[in-house]
Amino acid sequence: MDNEVLYLLPGKKKGLLHLLFSRTALVALLILVQVLLFAGFYIWIADLFKWFTMVQASFSICMVFYLFNNSMDYSAKLTWMFLITLFPVPASLMLWYTQMNIGHRLITVRQKELITETKGMLPQKQETIAKKELVDSGTDDLCRYLNRSGCFPIYENTEATYFPLGENKFTAVIEELKKAESFIFMEYFIVDEGYMWGSILKILAEKAKQGVDVRVMYDGMCEVTLLPHDYPKRLEGLGIKCKQFSPIQPFVSTHYNYRDHRKILVIDGKVAFNGGVNLADEYINRIERFGHWKDAALMLKGEAAQSFTLMFLQMWNMVEPDVKWEQAGICVAARTDGFVMPYCDCPLDGEKVGESVYIDILYRAKHYVHIMTPYLILDNELETALKYAAERGVDVKLIFPGVPDKKAAYALGKTHYRSLVGAGVKIYEYTPGFVHAKVFVSDNEKAVVGTINLDYRSLYHHFECATYLYRASCIADIEKDFADTLAKCRRVTMETIRNEKRSMKLLGGFMKILAPLM
Repeated sequence: MDNEVLYLLPGKKKGLLHLLFSRTALVALLILVQVLLFAGFYIWIADLFKWFTMVQASFSICMVFYLFNNSMDYSAKLTWMFLITLFPVPASLMLWYTQMNIGHRLITVRQKELITETKGMLPQKQETIAKKELVDSGTDDLCRYLNRSGCFPIYENTEATYFPLGENKFTAVIEELKKAESFIFMEYFIVDEGYMWGSILKILAEKAKQGVDVRVMYDGMCEVTLLPHDYPKRLEGLGIKCKQFSPIQPFVSTHYNYRDHRKILVIDGKVAFNGGVNLADEYINRIERFGHWKDAALMLKGEAAQSFTLMFLQMWNMVEPDVKWEQAGICVAARTDGFVMPYCDCPLDGEKVGESVYIDILYRAKHYVHIMTPYLILDNELETALKYAAERGVDVKLIFPGVPDKKAAYALGKTHYRSLVGAGVKIYEYTPGFVHAKVFVSDNEKAVVGTINLDYRSLYHHFECATYLYRASCIADIEKDFADTLAKCRRVTMETIRNEKRSMKLLGGFMKILAPLM
């Protein structure tokens, strides 16, 4: 590639030999040593004390009582009960370890401090939330709920543009980045070297030279297979501030369970991008991994962009304080286009924000709810909401990938087919390839576009974000995109469910046991 910036930042060589001698392999080895030491200590104790069986039985019983009185989802409780039955002490110790918050207790405290510090930075305009259409639709109640766990006003004066493919978003991103004058903030789950990231990085480097405050944040899992460990230093050499969220360290920690799955780009507090598109070439169909990659994104211009600025700064300051809260207060009015409410979901606050918003749409829908999701690993509440909507006559349609990226998750998703189809939910599979879009659209007046999948990881364990739209003009574009995508899908019926490959059914049935841990 003739990209000068990529030449300056040679990436990680990919291959089995390189992986075996990489820092990632060393970290994995050290974690394995810790696990083996624990297992050896357990065996030694068990052989040394004859009464150890009574101790471990008592401990397991205590953990079962704890489990019954815990507030976790009932599906997760069943999974833990199954594991404790098979492996009483190891599973009990693992349950205790995860519930003790070892590894992320400090970041939980820090997150609460950040919410407190920024609670009043973006006050809700009372004249907006009191609008009759918001009150009549219950959208004002949803806004009040969201503001219990953060600072998520509902805005007017924001223009929303919907992109039905990653390629469309990429074109707009390049155009908007070139206009940056004050700051560029980027927070993504995946950053991978190639045409897309190289093209963006070249502009970021140029803007940094011009004095623009350029900050990039990505999830620490990228260094396992995609980026070298010292990549932040390489970007800093170009004048770009860079952080990894939760980089992999050679210590056993529950902190690794919580990933930064958000996709946020904010420019000057005026323009913000959100959606499912990461910074890698498959997301713009530059390369093919699982057939055609169907994704979706939003561009916001106007007041609502400042919410994404604040979200970014909260995550940026979570691990290493570098406060510049004043940038979150930039307010630029644009053409009024319905109502826009950006929000985020944090796995550390005890609130199931992402799931609650989806359920609110399902319970309030009058005519239809159309959904695109790459994964379908549902808890009881969300499955009940989907079925209830369909059973009371709402047209519930769900588009799922036709080509999976993860076979185990794909098989697990199919285990929900019979129950959902039996209740009247219409399920379709996208035959050209993989659907990565996370979209809800309902009744021609409500929509959500963001990063939140219909699976346990996204709903319970990841940092996520999305944009809620009410009566915005782009909702018609979202519904049109759904109809266009539906035309390329095959319908799932009871007959196709019965004719599913036996191997897929067996894999799905096995994975069902572990679903809440996926």
